[in-house]
Amino acid sequence: MAETNDPFRTPPENLPELDPSLSDADLAAELVRNAGTLALEMRRSGLDAVRKTSVSDIVTAADKAAEAYVLAQLRRCRPDDGVFGEEGADVPSRSGRTWVIDPVDGTYNFFAGSSYWCSAIALRGPAATTDADPDALLGAVFQPQEGKLWLGGTETPATLNGAPLSGPADAELGLLGAATSIQPRWLEQPLSAMPWHAAAIQAASIRILGSGSCDLARVAQGEIGVWFQHSCPQWDWLPGKAIVTAAGGTTATVEVNGLTWFAAGGATAVRQVVSALASAQLV
Repeated sequence: MAETNDPFRTPPENLPELDPSLSDADLAAELVRNAGTLALEMRRSGLDAVRKTSVSDIVTAADKAAEAYVLAQLRRCRPDDGVFGEEGADVPSRSGRTWVIDPVDGTYNFFAGSSYWCSAIALRGPAATTDADPDALLGAVFQPQEGKLWLGGTETPATLNGAPLSGPADAELGLLGAATSIQPRWLEQPLSAMPWHAAAIQAASIRILGSGSCDLARVAQGEIGVWFQHSCPQWDWLPGKAIVTAAGGTTATVEVNGLTWFAAGGATAVRQVVSALASAQLV
């Protein structure tokens, strides 16, 4: 049976009210930790899903409830800041800052029972919601079933559960594993398939794991060598971008055949990914 819940229904009453005096970094950490824990508890109780744009693009009541909780806490703790979320939150900013929410990143994995999903949040400066690559001031990613919390930003050192991250290795693309994502329908279209293929064949190995923020957090810690994908909304890109750059990594975007491609990793590999993508320009 499909879910019909209002995306901004009142969050469960047992979730903690957060202290407005928390620093931005501490607030972000608590928000993703609580949102991820809520989603996991709701999954254990049983969930249905609704298709959004494709069989693999789905939403559950857990996505909606987790976003509603984060939205409510940000309205209390940062009333002048904007909020922009995957499940519909869109609050204009009076401060010039906006929190970008992905309550459950990797919902297809989440609904299937996998542990490879997370809750993610970013804080960005002034930018339109249509901007592909605005500045990311802060990012937080929490993977509940592995108990991993990544954090980092322009004024926040990159850490995993409080321990400093060494960042991605600056190595040739051909020596690295690459995490990526592309849907089957995009592989049918040369304008997207050819750039993806041009970059993918240069890596030592390819992984499609199903959560961009989990992937990017692992790029920041050096577990994944490099990452690339096209057409990322801000909530799939900015949390990880902030952590990767805080860890000393490099990020880049490139327009190829009318699509924006995103890449993150060490400087050499990112440069080579961007070059490979651009080599398949057809229009």
